[in-house]
Amino acid sequence: MANNSNKGLGRGLSALLDINDIDMKADEGYDSLEVDINRVFPNKEQPRKTFDESALRELAESVKQHGVIQPLILTKRGDDFLIIAGERRYRAALLAGLRSVPAIVRDYDDRKIREIALIENLQREDLNPIEAAVALKSLITDYGLTQEEAADRIGKSRSGITNTLRLLTLQSDVIEMVKNNQLSAGHARALVVVSDPDAQLKMAKKAVAEGLSVRAVENMVKLFLNPPEPVEKRKTENSIELKTLVDDMQRVFATKVSAVSNGEKGRIYIDFFSKDDLDRIVEIIDDWKEDNFIPTV
Repeated sequence: MANNSNKGLGRGLSALLDINDIDMKADEGYDSLEVDINRVFPNKEQPRKTFDESALRELAESVKQHGVIQPLILTKRGDDFLIIAGERRYRAALLAGLRSVPAIVRDYDDRKIREIALIENLQREDLNPIEAAVALKSLITDYGLTQEEAADRIGKSRSGITNTLRLLTLQSDVIEMVKNNQLSAGHARALVVVSDPDAQLKMAKKAVAEGLSVRAVENMVKLFLNPPEPVEKRKTENSIELKTLVDDMQRVFATKVSAVSNGEKGRIYIDFFSKDDLDRIVEIIDDWKEDNFIPTV
């Protein structure tokens, strides 16, 4: 069980914390202790701003039964303790009515606290897509990291880092939709390639209103970026014979005649602009049928 917890932390965070497994107990050489929950307070710089209430209640029920299995990571602030990692467990413990929580206390400066808070959330994927993007940007900006260095620090791919950061270029209203879980990360990634903010917002609203899947949004974006050519542009160059036929028909019917062809098949259009036009065209065809002994059906 302890080893699985270590895998969840990832190489970057465990290196920062300078411990091999935060589930270890005090008698194994780690300063794990029970801390009065009233002396613990959240970190205002915590990247994660929203917590799923339903998931918290489920965790609280588990905490009532089994306690907090994994210690919080705290640092001393006067007589109290600031949460570095584990705010979700802390909130669940409050809901469960616990009087104390297990904790490992470390002495870190503000810079280290902020870095650990960012990496802990990013590695555990506890953030919504926008929170993750903001946290990544902070990590890169505050610590002067390249995207490749940030990817290595939190154990994610370089392309994943790039795609997450691109979400911050979304239109502000679309960003709010992602924050509010109206749109998923997949929807957001599909929309981010639409540079027209009005079109992007329109598509986002359509996706929310109609409950479109990510694939449907991807197809909608693809159609917007690569619209089908108008019929006129899709026409292939008509052959000399077809052009001659169109010219002859225009002289015969005394009206506009046009043709659409792909070289093998197509359509011929005869325009009429009044009932008199139509009657004249019908009369011409009837006369032709009589001259060529075509029986009337």
